[in-house]
Amino acid sequence: MQTPSDQQSDQHAYPAHWEADVVLRDGGTARIRPITEADADRLTSFYEQVSDESKYYRFFAPYPRLSAKDVHRFTHHDYVDRVGLAAVVGGEFIATVRYDRIDANGMAASAPADEAEVAFLVQDAHQGRGVASALLEHIGAVARERGIRRFAAEVLPANSKMIKVFTDAGYQQKRSFEDGVVRLEFDIEPTDRSLAVQHAREQRAEARSVQRLLTPGSVAVIGVGRSPGGVGRSLLRNLKEAAFTGSLYAVNAAYVEDQPPVDGVPAYRSVADIDDSVDLAVVAVPAERVPEVVAACGERGVQGLVVISAGYAESGAEGRERQRELVRQARSYGMRIIGPNAFGVINTSPETALNASLAPQPPARGRIGLFTQSGAIGIALLSGLHRRGAGLSTFVSAGNRADVSGNDLLQYWHEDPDTDVTLMYLESIGNPRKFTRLARRTATAKPLVVVQGARHSGIAPTGHAVRATRLPHATVSALLRQAGVIRVDTVTEMVDAGLLLAGQPLPAGPRVAILGNSESLGLLTYDACVAEGLRPLPPRDLTTAATPADFRAALAEALSDGACDAVIVTAIPWVGESVDESAAEGEGLAAALTSATEGCPAKPVAVVHVELGGLAEALAAATRTRPDARVPAPGTETALSEGTASEEDAQPADPPPLTGHGTSTLPAYPAAERAVRALSEAVKYAQWHRDAGNPGKVPEYEDIDESGAADLVTTLLAKNDDARGTTLAGPDAHALLARYGIAVKAAQPAPDPDAAARAAAHLGYPVALKTTAPHLRHRADLGGVRLDLADEDQLRRAYAELTETFGTPEELRPVVQGMAPRGVDTVVRAVLDPAAGAVLSFGLAGAASELLGDTAHRLIPVTERDAAQAIRSIRTAPLLFGWRGSAPVDTAALEELLLRVSRLVDDHPEVVAVSLEPVVVAQRGLTVLGASVRLAPPPARTDLGPRTLPVY
Repeated sequence: MQTPSDQQSDQHAYPAHWEADVVLRDGGTARIRPITEADADRLTSFYEQVSDESKYYRFFAPYPRLSAKDVHRFTHHDYVDRVGLAAVVGGEFIATVRYDRIDANGMAASAPADEAEVAFLVQDAHQGRGVASALLEHIGAVARERGIRRFAAEVLPANSKMIKVFTDAGYQQKRSFEDGVVRLEFDIEPTDRSLAVQHAREQRAEARSVQRLLTPGSVAVIGVGRSPGGVGRSLLRNLKEAAFTGSLYAVNAAYVEDQPPVDGVPAYRSVADIDDSVDLAVVAVPAERVPEVVAACGERGVQGLVVISAGYAESGAEGRERQRELVRQARSYGMRIIGPNAFGVINTSPETALNASLAPQPPARGRIGLFTQSGAIGIALLSGLHRRGAGLSTFVSAGNRADVSGNDLLQYWHEDPDTDVTLMYLESIGNPRKFTRLARRTATAKPLVVVQGARHSGIAPTGHAVRATRLPHATVSALLRQAGVIRVDTVTEMVDAGLLLAGQPLPAGPRVAILGNSESLGLLTYDACVAEGLRPLPPRDLTTAATPADFRAALAEALSDGACDAVIVTAIPWVGESVDESAAEGEGLAAALTSATEGCPAKPVAVVHVELGGLAEALAAATRTRPDARVPAPGTETALSEGTASEEDAQPADPPPLTGHGTSTLPAYPAAERAVRALSEAVKYAQWHRDAGNPGKVPEYEDIDESGAADLVTTLLAKNDDARGTTLAGPDAHALLARYGIAVKAAQPAPDPDAAARAAAHLGYPVALKTTAPHLRHRADLGGVRLDLADEDQLRRAYAELTETFGTPEELRPVVQGMAPRGVDTVVRAVLDPAAGAVLSFGLAGAASELLGDTAHRLIPVTERDAAQAIRSIRTAPLLFGWRGSAPVDTAALEELLLRVSRLVDDHPEVVAVSLEPVVVAQRGLTVLGASVRLAPPPARTDLGPRTLPVY
């Protein structure tokens, strides 16, 4: 039997790229694909299962069965003017949609007619799952690809469900009523509103799919051995010892017919033999047996899988294909997968108490969500958090993360009431565009701390099949910070930051009070604060004779002081005490510090202890009421924006205030630098959160000629036969930039001294003579530039020096250019990365800045706030603002230039690279002395298309 991909339509080859897996509203999955001639039996079977009422709504008359002519019409398409898609689960249709291109009179037509009539039919058992909404997104994308710009649909007034599908899609509609039928017409180009609706639906569906995996009512462990030991037996034991609240089943094909319970758990040879429903299957069988297990689970109606089994993409090309087939098979049954090669999942909620992992000791219940792609790192993080007294809400170690990824967990944690802080260890980011979007939204509600492994190797781990990015790690890191992600370098730093953020309120600013019983430790803390960009107050030395009561009084006083935003307490052991006495004093100090925070303004407190026994444990055990119940610090009542985004509106809104947590713990650190680094990250995150309420606007400029630029881009690309694109010649690049109000100072070629003299006479002295050879371009430090040449004699001498020193004019490609006003040399660049999107970069010109990586990066489109922050964020920014008595330069003109470049790249995705170097910023205005532009066919924008699950 031929598969759909083997079929061909009447006129066009089967469009395999229209096939996609989607997550439905209830968290299950479905396959969307074109309908082919081979689907006649499936279509007939599907129609027989649809109720008479639904058939009436579809055909406006009783229509009990499809005729042979109907079946032929609904299965034969040209994939241009007539297209049908089906949503498939378990090999059977659950819904269909089709469009037929029509002309202005509603008759069948071909291109250039750009309107089509669209109609749906959803099996009654699957109505309410969001199938029609997903199909509308996909049929709309197909129609746009085929040159259709508008849909029309005729619906009976009583068919309120289908009317709602159209009206809720976010498109601007025209509605009319005639002859008892509602006619809806709407353009299908994506709009801000339709994309917002799509993203809201995506969030609900993907969050629900993760929720089904983390809150099962029943779990079957497949691969539980008959004798003690082994992975399956360990998983079953861990589930039992965690007191899982649902039903447990042990499954192994090697069991005898009447297998007695295993460790008190009912045992079966197959999941199909279990009488009750099974929500989650934990698979721990050899990879070659997994397909039959997945098939049995799919037929049994299992909702999701955690695949512990190894032998997939991490083992090579054959394993990678086995992994892809595993995902295809599971999704065909509507199931999602964590894994393969996973460590497992944990949910500490007492309503679930799930430990479907290889961790023998589940973490305590807490407010931190943890995601890792590495089992080894997962073990280390679980152990580290446990030692520090931190609890988790949920834990997912996804292994090869062939299906469920960090993006899915962000969707879940965004609205999870049990999670206040999210920690993620990532070794690869499969969809950077989506991750950045989700991270920004999550960060407005709760802190997100990320460590990225494999940063410098340039390759993803063996088991991870991801789309590569050409951006350096530093650029990716900067973009994540722009999205509100707290980027740290090590898992230790991630735990340190997570403890502070989970247990303490956010600081209102960078002012830090330091107090303790060691002057030296206080000074070390002070220095660490300065190094991290904080503003420490002079340390307060309580002397080594300080008692817990002294600490309590000093901390209460610091918290009540309006001149500080956070407090770091440093403590060393009391001299001459035994270990037991030190432990007792540690417990006493913990109690004193905890009590000092009660009734005081809400400010974060971190404790640095040096060999003070029992203090860290005592602080972890000391809990109290919500930190948001503490009195707000003076002047900080409105430090965080109020208001939440309405899902109904699906419109941007101010980020909600970060509420307190159920309990609060004073985090303890064994070194001042670690405490200060964690506090510094909290300060930067708090500032980002305050700024997120007002991200700025993308300005409009009246002198921008967008349509003229589009025509020029089209013309220039048409001249180029290379699919990889072309770098524009100087005049063409300058003409395109001029359409966006970016003027490049003229430069004339100087192939010989006489030509140089003529060019200088035309431009007017003084002039600059510089080479444009790639190895010398923009390298004034190598001597390839001569400035302020006042007359022809100086010009000719400079020309002779250049050619004698560096080579022939043919090698150097010298040009003559008029002098620009003195200022600071800068560089502005933009690049379109296939994975991450368009990125704008800014820095000062020169080898030193490049060597130190002192460059700011922002995602395009850039707002006014983004541009202002970018030029102020580099370490060499003081040179722009009057360093050591120099005159400040025109930063307003520089910000405008950044915004214009951003607009150019955002408006025209064919502009894949822009480089302006150098840009000399003077006291008034700026001058662009060099520019290059590269055009290419733009990469596909998956973030603008319909919802679809990635295939790794």
